[in-house]
Amino acid sequence: MQRSSLEFLENLLNSMSPSGFEEEASGVWKDYAIKFADKVFTDYHGNNFAVLNEGGSPRVMLAGHIDEIGFMVKYIDDDGYIFFAPIGGVDLQIAQGQRVWIKTKKGKILGLIGKKPIHLMDEAERKKVPKIEELWIDIGAKNKDEAKSLVDIGDPGVIAYGFSMLRGDMITARGIDDRIGAFVVIEALRILKEEGDVKAAVYAVSTVQEEIGLRGATTSAYRINPDVGIAVDVTFATDHPWLDREKKFVGEIKVGKGPVIARGPNMSPKIVDMLMKTAEERGIPYQSEGIPRGTGTDANVIQLTRAGVATGLVSVPNRYMHTPCEVVSLKDLENAARLIAEFIKKLDEKTALEPY
Repeated sequence: MQRSSLEFLENLLNSMSPSGFEEEASGVWKDYAIKFADKVFTDYHGNNFAVLNEGGSPRVMLAGHIDEIGFMVKYIDDDGYIFFAPIGGVDLQIAQGQRVWIKTKKGKILGLIGKKPIHLMDEAERKKVPKIEELWIDIGAKNKDEAKSLVDIGDPGVIAYGFSMLRGDMITARGIDDRIGAFVVIEALRILKEEGDVKAAVYAVSTVQEEIGLRGATTSAYRINPDVGIAVDVTFATDHPWLDREKKFVGEIKVGKGPVIARGPNMSPKIVDMLMKTAEERGIPYQSEGIPRGTGTDANVIQLTRAGVATGLVSVPNRYMHTPCEVVSLKDLENAARLIAEFIKKLDEKTALEPY
């Protein structure tokens, strides 16, 4: 991966972007996109758009959601301890004992999630996942007044993990789901800008609030009214302990073996076929995944926009989803961006998009 792209990815994954509070990550994304997009703008919802060849045909929407799971401050008690609610699908088994960053008007505040010590638990308590009301955030404040001078009700937070390289081309970070999707769609746009030969109008979108109901994709797709929509998200890698025994239910998907092209009713057979043929013609490794229903991704609402959109879903294999240490391969990110760019190069105003 080229240095500028890797630096952008690291900055994106180190930023905070819990659902509804995506502005920090969005700023990183826009600063990168403005270097090569014809136009970059933000809508009232917070979705960011980077546009290439706006007058072209067909209109193509590339969507990667830029929000992540997190926490929200709900109550501060007399001793200065902060009680919170989850933003999105937070795993409370993992949350306990973690350091957190709270985003406040005064900047980023470090805290930690406290709980009852295991020494003081009875046998039944030790076997249970703690309830949300049994956890709290400690920022070291001596009382309620000090805590309230730093933190406001409604402030968001995330677990305090950032970007790190592992062995080879493997990386780990929190919120890879799905800021790497936002990374892939803008990388695909960069490739198209640098290599030219684009007949389609391309809208790369960093969508917001996916983790709480696919909300940003709903509004941004309505605005664009695309002919073709490609969502980029993560999917479950099954190449690690426990999940390797669940392949018959989840599928066989390995990190480093290429992006995953989904098949099923949420995807247009025409788009799926074109993506697979493009990968084969260009020598891009890919994997397949069967999803026999609407997906839990932006592809779901994009497909159902207005009179319907020819939709595809390209996913990146991800280990340990919704933990602070998700793991993906840089090669998979590069190949996902290259696959999407090469697919778009094939599109023109004569491309038939009906499924059959």
